Amino acid sequence: MMTRNEMIEQLQAQVCRVVFKKINGEERDMSCTLMETVLPKAKKDEPLTQKKVRAINEATIVAWDVNKDDFRSFRVENVVSFS
Repeated sequence: MMTRNEMIEQLQAQVCRVVFKKINGEERDMSCTLMETVLPKAKKDEPLTQKKVRAINEATIVAWDVNKDDFRSFRVENVVSFS
């Protein structure tokens, strides 16, 4: 199986199909990416708000779901297939 960093490199280069087991045991098939040309632009005109800053969780990857038009995350250890 690929490492977290290898998955991130692939996601930054293209749209990938990730099949993984959700926390509730359900299997999810997601087309996602981290390509800058696909990610939504930052909205500079919105007022700044205080948000909780979290440490990067090395067990998960957050990516843009191209079908849901939203960010989704998955646990690296729960990935069934990555292509």
